[in-house]
Amino acid sequence: MKNNTLYTFLVALFMFSSNSVFAASSASGSSILNLALWAIAILIIFFLIIQVSDNLIRIEAKDAGIDEKNKAGLSLFPSLSGLFSPKMPDYVGGAPVHILKAGHDIVLEGAAEKTIRSGAATTYAVLPQNFIGISPIPKVTVAVGDEVKAGDVVCFDKKRPDVKYVAPVSGEVIAVNRGAKRSIKEIVILADKEINYKSITPVDLATASREELVNFLLENGAWAMIRQRPFGIVPDAADVPKDVFISTFDSAPLAPDLNLVVEGKGAAFQKGLDVLGKLTTGQVHLGLNAASDSAPSSVFTNATGVKKNWFHGKHPAGNVGIQIHHISPIAGNDKVWTLGVQEVITIGKLFTEGKFDASRIVALTGAETASPAYVNTYQGANIGALIGEINENVRLVSGDVLSGKEKTKEEFMDFYDDQITTIKEGNEYEMFGWLAPIDARPSVSQTFLSGLADITYEANTNTHGEKRAFVVTGQYEKVLPMDIYPQHLMKAIIVNDFERMEGLGINELVEEDVALCEFACTSKQPLQQILREGLEVMREQA
Repeated sequence: MKNNTLYTFLVALFMFSSNSVFAASSASGSSILNLALWAIAILIIFFLIIQVSDNLIRIEAKDAGIDEKNKAGLSLFPSLSGLFSPKMPDYVGGAPVHILKAGHDIVLEGAAEKTIRSGAATTYAVLPQNFIGISPIPKVTVAVGDEVKAGDVVCFDKKRPDVKYVAPVSGEVIAVNRGAKRSIKEIVILADKEINYKSITPVDLATASREELVNFLLENGAWAMIRQRPFGIVPDAADVPKDVFISTFDSAPLAPDLNLVVEGKGAAFQKGLDVLGKLTTGQVHLGLNAASDSAPSSVFTNATGVKKNWFHGKHPAGNVGIQIHHISPIAGNDKVWTLGVQEVITIGKLFTEGKFDASRIVALTGAETASPAYVNTYQGANIGALIGEINENVRLVSGDVLSGKEKTKEEFMDFYDDQITTIKEGNEYEMFGWLAPIDARPSVSQTFLSGLADITYEANTNTHGEKRAFVVTGQYEKVLPMDIYPQHLMKAIIVNDFERMEGLGINELVEEDVALCEFACTSKQPLQQILREGLEVMREQA
């Protein structure tokens, strides 16, 4: 559309020049003016030829699969974006980099210090509700009072009995708590002081068939570590993904440093990558951070059997969904798998150590956390035991402040989370709102002068306004680095327009991808909730 408009303009200008030449020649016979106008016309024709040639080169390069990856591009002349792209750090080594223009970093107080201490949790839980699509009442295979080892099956999905969910620690089952409509909310285990592991004999990765490998992961609880796009669900055992994606950095507010997390676990991480490579007909992709002052861990940069993809940009650059969109977008009936770094390590340890090791390094973050740091613990740890004493009127979040879930001290971390955040409740009335002189606060708007300064913020949960009319503002596109119209998509979901939902790219998204849009939303719409409702509708139709 842009090129057609340009060509129309240039042709019109050429015709105008020709007419001007004729008119000028008839009226005044000025040879200098004639030559000048003819020179302009010739330059325009020359530019048209160059522009058409340049477009044809780009089209041929795309059809031939030549991947320029955000360089100036395969072109006869450099683009402005290529000329003014940020300088890449030396550790990238000249590799192609995906430069993301849209996004926004929320820099909050309470980042975890780079020290790791032992966690104090004694109780852990398996939370069936963490797994989208699971039967509300899965088959629980243990009873209160039973002793289990780490890796023992505690429940399975009645709809898919081959997918097993296992104990993260050894100990005594002390509760099977129920939620709404008698759904299973928690299977709680009082952990032993010394964790005992179920003995596992790994299959030979070199000789095992894909079917044998899948059955091994299903039986030993590792299959639940994998999530499928679209829908963000645990995949079916029969599915073969187009590709597997792992992001090696997290750009969310106060997110843990995965370089620290993977330290000393390189062998298990590499083995996990090797396993995943045998499960896909495509490639295993690693997303690497090109925007940091320091190079990624050598565990990531030296990984073998994978394709490394560098990204430079603000949050949500670290979201695996954003990386999928820029590497190999989901189209049609495509299915891709995603995993976190620590999930890959757990899969690897099944083969390197012969045990289901659900140990996790968790970042305790937030301005209301007494001493933000990293702790060694296990999946599903009790939140109150890890976070310790906190002030009243403070919200606990399993995950980050944008896409995490509110919890109480008595509850447990969600299965895929490796961060706990504390944030002050914003339940105090603000007279005159933003019109009055106020402290610095995070915002994507330049209304606040603090947005121009490089500072950290002490945020709270106040949304600074009520739900409003859902108007088109263009805010979402400024913070979502994807070729998607999120506001149109949300409206399509609200009216249950299935065709438009699919056409507008719903299959590429999960909640964390639109969390920053929700933060920026002037209309105060619950975009993550709306998106999940749309995804569930699409999943039912699939």
